[in-house]
Amino acid sequence: MKIFFLFIISFFGVGNSFGQEMPSEFVHINEKIPDIIYEIRYAGTHNFIGRPIEGYEAKTAILARPAAEALAKVQQELIRQDLMLKIFDAYRPQRAVNDFVQWARKPGDTLTKQQFYPEVPKSRLFELGYIASKSGHSRGGTVDLTLVKVSDCTEVDMGSPYDFFGEISHHDTAKISEEQKKNRQFLKDIMRKYGFRSYSEEWWHYTFNAEPFPYQYFDFPVM
Repeated sequence: MKIFFLFIISFFGVGNSFGQEMPSEFVHINEKIPDIIYEIRYAGTHNFIGRPIEGYEAKTAILARPAAEALAKVQQELIRQDLMLKIFDAYRPQRAVNDFVQWARKPGDTLTKQQFYPEVPKSRLFELGYIASKSGHSRGGTVDLTLVKVSDCTEVDMGSPYDFFGEISHHDTAKISEEQKKNRQFLKDIMRKYGFRSYSEEWWHYTFNAEPFPYQYFDFPVM
């Protein structure tokens, strides 16, 4: 019975994967989308913690291959409308998620509160769904992104900044203009067209429906 149980875990990929090398089933997004724009916040200091996050060793973005290929189709359609994607985050190592959790447990560390969560008590970030001990990003099928204009690479107005923890970032918020709602809906529609689902609390967060590792969390570094 024990051998059978171990076989089931191995076959379905349940649990964590803590290898240091990027698996062959993953790819850097710019290999599939050469003209992609990156702003990898967690590799620098412009993020809700205010410092580089564990596991981010380069300002690059990685996804499971099928998700990256679907994202390339999104980009191809956007280009025809003089728009492009900008990536803030994609695959996220489990060690980075653990870093978020440790930070959340330090009530006095509020260096970036005014910029990223001015109206939300830090103690409620877990409860409200902004931080979790397990993240879909670590499965390689989730990406944080926005739209930019081809003409000057300026971001399309989505009504709130990336990684802003508050109601204004929710898809159903009434706190943004009709034009901003239209922009969010346009992004949602085109992402859905190519197999990505949205997350109600964060307008920038999308997960590939057919993610190849729905039960497996990885920990190789972003590099």
